[in-house]
Amino acid sequence: MIKSKTTVHFWQLFFSHVGLFILAMIWLYPILWIVLNAFRVEYNDQGNLVGIVVSHYFPRGFGLDNFRLLFTTTSFGRWIRNTLIVAVFSTTLSTMLSLSTSYVMSKMRFRMRKPIMNIALILGLFPGFMSIIAIYYILKALGLTQSLAALVLVYSAASGMSFYIGKGFFDTIPNSLIEAAKLEGAVQARIFSSIVLPMSRPIIVYLALMAFMVPWMDFILARVILGEQNVHLHTTAVGLYYMLYGQRVDSNVFTLFSAGCILIAVPIVALFLSMQKFYVEGITAGAVKN
Repeated sequence: MIKSKTTVHFWQLFFSHVGLFILAMIWLYPILWIVLNAFRVEYNDQGNLVGIVVSHYFPRGFGLDNFRLLFTTTSFGRWIRNTLIVAVFSTTLSTMLSLSTSYVMSKMRFRMRKPIMNIALILGLFPGFMSIIAIYYILKALGLTQSLAALVLVYSAASGMSFYIGKGFFDTIPNSLIEAAKLEGAVQARIFSSIVLPMSRPIIVYLALMAFMVPWMDFILARVILGEQNVHLHTTAVGLYYMLYGQRVDSNVFTLFSAGCILIAVPIVALFLSMQKFYVEGITAGAVKN
């Protein structure tokens, strides 16, 4: 009987691991395809660099030529600069708004607090692109379309609605600290800046990372707001899209696109690896319900 249970357990683990391996291969295949094409170096009979050769999966040679051509033959440097400007400003504003909203919802009691939280939860269930037409016409009425400032405004405006994780973190801070500060005569702004924020490094890192990823990886809002003709304002996602599906017909356009994808992923991966400790702490602490 014991042997039978052991055999059943072995086969359960075996098929579980086989299934996980197959899923991992499916997930890794496109990533490996992008990496291989980013470093693919192949030349035709005339000695010119060519792109994808569909007859084989692995390149005949590896090199950095695609990265060099990406910066010399396209406006990728300008796209990176535009994206970085939008990401830095929107991350700063979004983090400030998210932290302040989370603190208010966690430590302050006022009328309509519960209904506002419920409304925010319901609105968060809908994808953001559903409001893209309304956002565009509002920006157009204000004369803010086709500018990087409009992107910063849009990315930052919605950050206050995503306060639930931040609220969960602030719920773990003892209310006795807040009450003691009030007895000493401190106002809410002083309590928030001098007591709460120094204790909130994990959630600050988490919210900043989440806010940074949005403009760095977004395509739909950036394409609609910036417009197709404003090439000098394109972010990396929009620029790479038009490079791949625009008028460029070079044989190595996909390898350049792959090189751009690798360069876009590097800052995100570096940030997550360097701040992984605080990121995990922010998630686990923010998962506490009060």
